[in-house]
Amino acid sequence: MVYSLAASTLTVAAPLGCDAAPAEGVEPTAAAPRPPSDVLVTGADEEMLVLEVTEANKVVVRLPRVEVGQGVTTAVAMMIAEELDARLADVDIPLADARAKGNQYTGGSSSVRSLYGPARELAALARAKLVTAAARRWHLPARFLRTHNTRVIAPDGRSATFGSLTASAARITRPAVSSRPKPASRHRVIGRPTTRIDARDIVTGKAEYAGDLAVAGAKPTVVARPPTLGGKPVSVDSRAARAMPGVHAVVKVAGGVAVVAESFHHAFQARDALRITWAPGPLASLSDAAIRSRLRAAVPRLGNPPRGSAQTEGEFEFAFVSHAPMEVLTAVADVRAGHAEIWFSSQTPTDARESIASAVGLPAAKVKVHVVRGGGSFGRRLNYDAAIEAALISKAARRPVKLMWSRADDIRHGRMRPASHHRIRASHARGRVVAFTHAMASVSESYEGQGLSAQGHAGNGVTPAVAPASGPLPSDSGLYNFGRVSGNTGSVELAIPLGAWRSVDSGTMRTAEEIVVDEVARSLGKDPVAFRRTTLRNKAVKAVLDKVADAGDWGRTLPAGQAQGVAVHEEYGSCVACLVEIDATDPKDPRVTKVVMAADVGTAVNPRGLEAQLMGTAIDGISTVLRAGLHIDRGAVRESSYADFHYARQRHAPLRFEAHIMPSRREPGGAGELGVPAAAGAVANAYARATGSRPRRFPLNF
Repeated sequence: MVYSLAASTLTVAAPLGCDAAPAEGVEPTAAAPRPPSDVLVTGADEEMLVLEVTEANKVVVRLPRVEVGQGVTTAVAMMIAEELDARLADVDIPLADARAKGNQYTGGSSSVRSLYGPARELAALARAKLVTAAARRWHLPARFLRTHNTRVIAPDGRSATFGSLTASAARITRPAVSSRPKPASRHRVIGRPTTRIDARDIVTGKAEYAGDLAVAGAKPTVVARPPTLGGKPVSVDSRAARAMPGVHAVVKVAGGVAVVAESFHHAFQARDALRITWAPGPLASLSDAAIRSRLRAAVPRLGNPPRGSAQTEGEFEFAFVSHAPMEVLTAVADVRAGHAEIWFSSQTPTDARESIASAVGLPAAKVKVHVVRGGGSFGRRLNYDAAIEAALISKAARRPVKLMWSRADDIRHGRMRPASHHRIRASHARGRVVAFTHAMASVSESYEGQGLSAQGHAGNGVTPAVAPASGPLPSDSGLYNFGRVSGNTGSVELAIPLGAWRSVDSGTMRTAEEIVVDEVARSLGKDPVAFRRTTLRNKAVKAVLDKVADAGDWGRTLPAGQAQGVAVHEEYGSCVACLVEIDATDPKDPRVTKVVMAADVGTAVNPRGLEAQLMGTAIDGISTVLRAGLHIDRGAVRESSYADFHYARQRHAPLRFEAHIMPSRREPGGAGELGVPAAAGAVANAYARATGSRPRRFPLNF
């Protein structure tokens, strides 16, 4: 359903989400014979995607999602430009503030999928109205007019900008031409590799992030945090810090002690001058070995294998992993007696608004949350620890603040992918797998909001959002024809701040499964690609596998210590395959030299953006398999920066990278998280073949 909004300019809206209700007092179009454009809504419903054509000839869609580098603003602009026949440069996609209700969630590779229909329907209706307005102005049949470059054009060459027609188009209730979106065969923008609409702003520094905002009176703020997870200050001597130049306030908060100063330089200096006695956190006696042991013990038993079958088994350990987005967490907060205003990058702004209001003791209606673009996320900005903490500091200091979590703050006290232990058994007989069982245990998220003082929300009942696991449970896997597939999960409860990390559960579960698939093929004396071809259920998955095998020259001869690896994954209505070549001549310093990926995501709105997403997942796979993880050492995270959290650098990136986008006219599937399991599995399998080993603990350098 698409609605026209009562406005002086052409403004149309479509509900977001299949369960979105119509605006108050408006009958759904299905209950009336009138076309959708007959329904006038007096205001922009909070659950709607709204498009406005301005008199300045701009098409504005305030996006209820966040841009964190994934390119969603470009994808939506392309959808709008396609259906309106507008210039991409004339389409503006600002980010919407937090709403009181509706779907504002950015995650689960769902943004393009959820917006594809509504965005195109909005633009198609707007185009129909603009064409009708021009036809009435020129007294011509609307069917003779065409649209191009944000203009309506007549057969005799006359033209009018959309902006000059917007007021008259707003009054039209029955367009004289079809308001249906174009068929895929007529797409000229969607599916065409396109440079990001914000690329120039990003590389020139014009793009604004939370740290760039100049909110009146907001002073730089940092927090002294405990040496251990969940530690608490026992005593604080702030006299030296308060006496330092540029210091405005020192405030005790749940996560430590905050310093508000004239500059971040002053704030860090004063923070380091604080004399704090800390009580150790609840994990002070716990380190990696004990955590691994508890996880291993929590994995459910696999049960008995089928009689007469041979077994290929493996146990796999995955370390904690930090999100470590390039832009550190930053939030600006201005909390007053009767209202609050917050600026930060959030994947869950609606939930954040409610939690911030609860934390500072205000009604949600008195809290305004401005969503700012983020410099990376990978799931980190699903949580809003920094925003809640900034609001509490602002309230206590009685002034606006600009809080920044340093890199060390976020790595040592922020969210992380939980550590996990997996036990997998493939039972095979007569040359095929007849049963496949995967049991696993991970660190539980049950301690969210229960005494995690380092998160900035303890003691106030606020529980920051944690995205539900979007990856399949082991028993859900229908990728291969493996007979009886089963699985079970266990957990270990630890007071560790956890969060959804890119690809969530699939990044570990499917990685381990793809390693076992390779080992089954080896046990059966079959080539890993040939074995997968004969056991994969889905033709689309077979097609992406065939594509990488062909493009990557699978099976070619390589020198000793070098090898190829392959893996596949299917999720979010999409599928992907990855082929990796690795040089493990020095097994302690392996280098991925080549990555070939192929993906079928249905309609790829922006193939260039999808290629960038796949490249990012390849780096994630290289990092988390070979070198990047977090150690827990007597209740503390040992790593503190990119110097010791060894994410892949340029020197670790593949010398060659190829991405092949499979043609499709299906509606879009998910893509942002899709490639991680395939990339990680392919890297692990390549390393195993190159070294003749069976890797079991990841990253390999742990």
